[in-house]
Amino acid sequence: MGKKRKSRGRSKGGKGRSGLIQCSNCGMQVPRDKAKRATHWVSLVDPSLGRELRAKGAYIARQKVIKVYCVSCAVHFGVSKVRARDERRFY
Repeated sequence: MGKKRKSRGRSKGGKGRSGLIQCSNCGMQVPRDKAKRATHWVSLVDPSLGRELRAKGAYIARQKVIKVYCVSCAVHFGVSKVRARDERRFY
């Protein structure tokens, strides 16, 4: 049987079984090395108030938000793209 991807869709290499984590969107159990991570920063202050405070020289704290998606949710939200067959195959 042929392989669709060189890595078989995972990043574990030869480490054996990896732990499961939950998708942030649908709650599906996904292997840790197969899940797609999306990181973005969220300001705790309203944007208009933050602009005024930054103009005065204040430091505005931000919080890092990490979301973990299963492959289908990552494709749906645009975290990862669907590649063409010749781009994803292993020859």
